[in-house]
Amino acid sequence: MGVIFESNIKVDPEGAWYIVLTDTVDNRTAVCRDLDEYSQKVEDFGADYGGNIDEVKWSKDDNVHPHTMDEIRLEMSRHQEEINKEKEKKESI
Repeated sequence: MGVIFESNIKVDPEGAWYIVLTDTVDNRTAVCRDLDEYSQKVEDFGADYGGNIDEVKWSKDDNVHPHTMDEIRLEMSRHQEEINKEKEKKESI
């Protein structure tokens, strides 16, 4: 069976976004209030499978506004740039 995680973007009553991460193999969930926390939880959950995650399925609730999605995409892009810079530093050592 493949290791599939689900990431559902939601908005709380105050309008702040968060991501509910679900490991579909054992139904563990984690509520992540930012991308640093999300990345750490994906890493933690993935460690149980030797880091081998087959797929991450993304979804969002109907009440998540397009500007919220844009904000998350921009933050994810910045986060990925930081990860890439760290990898480059490690590889150059």
